[in-house]
Amino acid sequence: MEDASDLLALLRDPADPALTQEALRLFFLALSGGFFTAFADPDLPDFVPAVNTVLNASMTNPDFIYSAASIDGEGVYRLSGERGEGLFVLLDTAAGGLGVMDQLGPSCGTIDIDSLDIGTDGRFELVMSAQRPDGWTGNWRPLDPRARTLTLRQASYHWGEGRDGRFAIERLDRPIRPRRRTAAEIAQRLTALAGYPKRYAGLWINVIKDQAAKNLWNRFEHDDWAGRGGVTGQHYYQGLFRIEPGHALILETELPERVRYWNVQLGDLLWNTTDWMNRQSSLNGGQAEIDSDGRFRAVIALEDPGVPNWLDPGGWSEGAIMLRWTEASSGPEPSLRQVPLDGLRAQLPADTPAISAEERDRRLRQRRTGVQLRRRW
Repeated sequence: MEDASDLLALLRDPADPALTQEALRLFFLALSGGFFTAFADPDLPDFVPAVNTVLNASMTNPDFIYSAASIDGEGVYRLSGERGEGLFVLLDTAAGGLGVMDQLGPSCGTIDIDSLDIGTDGRFELVMSAQRPDGWTGNWRPLDPRARTLTLRQASYHWGEGRDGRFAIERLDRPIRPRRRTAAEIAQRLTALAGYPKRYAGLWINVIKDQAAKNLWNRFEHDDWAGRGGVTGQHYYQGLFRIEPGHALILETELPERVRYWNVQLGDLLWNTTDWMNRQSSLNGGQAEIDSDGRFRAVIALEDPGVPNWLDPGGWSEGAIMLRWTEASSGPEPSLRQVPLDGLRAQLPADTPAISAEERDRRLRQRRTGVQLRRRW
């Protein structure tokens, strides 16, 4: 693995031994995840895992199942499979990607699987190419010649309920003729893989560095992540949180009148999402409890404050936070305010329910079961 020690100097606190070890963990995670793409072949595409509970980086959205395939934008491809019963499935084409052999590039467009003709059994076929193939009367979408990556996002509000989708991809304009790679090609790709952890981890370490330079502590900035892997038509509010000893943070926001999907999640100082299987570190529009005045409030605290919308930072008193509104009639900006823990209840609506330790344990068990029932591999 290529020496990445210079990245450690960019950490929020380079002298923190725990943060340094977390960064080294991210390097090895990138090395492991990179193998999925290091030998990808656009002539023999395959949707492989991108990020998940194990390959957790880049502020992974806990509500999405991500998978990606390498393609050639000048080719002809057929996608087939079952839509599944999730909230929605988006297919993003990009002129680049996060793979070992890729460079970052802008989005070339997003396809909502629900915009296709889908059979009553949930099955579909979609052809993507520069021109509609002669004689093909089924689903077709133009393929940008710059495209190098297809990324699938399957969204769910209620993890583990209903069936996730199943998807396959094949190239139609070339025969299936796998070949043995040459020694030089293998060496080239292994060399790229060895350098990948530094490049990949550097992206997210620099996100935190840039946000800290903007003094986004307990504040949000708006970003659409256009051209950098963001979902078209989505408002992203991102920032950093800081919890002082003996305090908690209250996150508060209005809700759009109309919104297809929304969530909020916490991350660490490497821009990894806080463990969402074993901790309630995220909430979405199906999980969150809305207050009687129609507003959403959540409490970020190191210890369980006994409220339904607790966001658990996983032991981090400083970290990252992100909120998304997808296909919304508006993009309300959330706020964060710090309050003393012993006066927390006075800062919340009087009818905010109390959650016992037994109820929290039940909810966490339901949560981790739901994560495991989703397809991650």
